[in-house]
Amino acid sequence: RGGDQALNTSTPMYPLPQHFHLEQEQLQAAGVKEWGSLARLQDGALRQLARQGASEQRLTRLRGQARLMEALALEAGDAALLLHAGIATATALAECSPERLQVQLTRLERALRPGALARIDRDTVRGWILRARKASSRSPN
Repeated sequence: RGGDQALNTSTPMYPLPQHFHLEQEQLQAAGVKEWGSLARLQDGALRQLARQGASEQRLTRLRGQARLMEALALEAGDAALLLHAGIATATALAECSPERLQVQLTRLERALRPGALARIDRDTVRGWILRARKASSRSPN
């Protein structure tokens, strides 16, 4: 889960969930095809895409997801789940308690996918937090 290797910056990002269809159209038209390319887009580029019909808020969320993926070698769904939980940066994740975050993510997963089994376990969360602490140079203590 989440891989211990760096994210391949050429990881394709399409198709996006249906509610991102306008954002996908604008990103594709701008030639953004991989998560790594999206992670490197500046605010001005996102605003320009938003002027052409995409939601700036959704584009910013997608870029945040891409940046989490890149910083911590996470899968797209795992980065999206962390964003839904209010964890937007490696620094924020580094500050989390593994036990508390695992409970929070399990509850969130159940709310988002009723009836589905939780797929995030404590070891996975601990691994993410350790990688985040390393990425943000925070002591593991």
